[in-house]
Amino acid sequence: MTTPSLQSWVSAQVPVEDGNPLVTILLIGGLVLLMVLFVRKMWARGKTAEKPKLQSTTQLTPSLEPSKPPEVVAPKVTLPPSELEAQKKAEAETLRRQADELKAKLADLEAEKSKADAPARAALEAAQQKLRDDAEAAKKDAYRAEKAAESEEKDRKKREREEAARLAAEEAQRKVEEAARLAAEAKLEQARKVAAEGGQTLAAGLSKTKREGFMARLSGLFSAAPKPIDESVLAELEEVLFTADIGVKTASRLVQHARDTAKGSQDLKSVIRDEVQRIVTLKANHTLGGGGPPHVIMVIGVNGSGKTTTIGKLAAKATAAGKKVLLGAGDTFRAAAAEQLDVWAERAGAQLVKGKDEADPASVVFDAVKQGVERKVDLVIADTAGRLHTKANLMEELKKVRRVIEKALPGAPHEVLLVLDSTNGQNAIVQARQFHEAVGITSIALTKLDGTAKGGVIIGICDEMKVPVSWVGVGEKVADLRPFDPKEFVEALFD
Repeated sequence: MTTPSLQSWVSAQVPVEDGNPLVTILLIGGLVLLMVLFVRKMWARGKTAEKPKLQSTTQLTPSLEPSKPPEVVAPKVTLPPSELEAQKKAEAETLRRQADELKAKLADLEAEKSKADAPARAALEAAQQKLRDDAEAAKKDAYRAEKAAESEEKDRKKREREEAARLAAEEAQRKVEEAARLAAEAKLEQARKVAAEGGQTLAAGLSKTKREGFMARLSGLFSAAPKPIDESVLAELEEVLFTADIGVKTASRLVQHARDTAKGSQDLKSVIRDEVQRIVTLKANHTLGGGGPPHVIMVIGVNGSGKTTTIGKLAAKATAAGKKVLLGAGDTFRAAAAEQLDVWAERAGAQLVKGKDEADPASVVFDAVKQGVERKVDLVIADTAGRLHTKANLMEELKKVRRVIEKALPGAPHEVLLVLDSTNGQNAIVQARQFHEAVGITSIALTKLDGTAKGGVIIGICDEMKVPVSWVGVGEKVADLRPFDPKEFVEALFD
């Protein structure tokens, strides 16, 4: 079967005169143009149909805006019509029906009048006028009855709205109270969890220092047979202290104090004990508050000191005490620092502000403090970078962070907390001195105290820096980050 050509098909559909090929060519060209336009139109329609698919894909991206609490929808309240409203509606309906009946009678009279003679027509005209007056009166009465019914209906609708608003307000208040109750229960549960964790005592955390550190040698010196304190005893004391982790300056002061105070007596232990307690007794803030609001703590320290973990534990303690806490992930250069802080924030029930990897730490901390003010939190704890291999750059960066905190909230930071690794011993004292010269630390947290025999570093830090040790870490649990108690510390070492 052969396929007919386009020209023969056109000729079959549209008759043309023989010997006029121009007409045929024009018709073929017109049909081709129509087919091209049709194909383009169908293609464009197909592209339009694909667009909603692309839009639905982009909508899968989660919004960065905080989700708003669902609004309370006012319940629909329907009140039955009042007796007066029902009465007026019935009355209006009756009057309207009467008016329609009178109108029909008028039409009948008009038809009858057209057939009547002159005398009868006059009587019918009078009857028509009476019907017109009665119909008009019925319409007016019906209108007044409808207006009265509408007024009653408006009053009913108003009462319905007022009742719906009252019920909605009651429901909103119930939800607020329920949310407050759940929040209070959550805080109590968090506090119970923290309390249930228990944690080690400071004495347990200092057990290695007492068994293996300088206190073991001091105890040997103290437990020897009592004898008058002379230069030979002081020389033994000096040897023990100078090889301890309390620092050379502090060791020299303790020996000189023993020489001035205890020479000739037999109670060297009490002399050293009392002087150590005097040295470590510095006023510290354990409340995680006092400035602001919000109270802002800038946390500094080298990588590996336990800085991020300490921040997480402090956040957990604060939320357990009922505080609203926000953490600022300012350590943007250490791999996974923000992720680690994110885990702690979720565990502690705190908010977190973080930037992109290798973002400017100062800008992240500035944003965190600003958001802390806007969100009316009680406590902002700002993490910072701690790269030892670029010490000079690190110190300049920390100075900048401190300046932007002051810019974000005048008077902040209210605390500059230095986190030190106790296992570093005298090196920790060197770090504390460098950080203090750069940004002016106000308190110290000593971590990993339970894993070292170098707990005597607390004495050297307090003596040289005159900065209080506020927190000591004696284990992995939240409760193992303990407020430092000078009396408890001295009893743990000497008693």
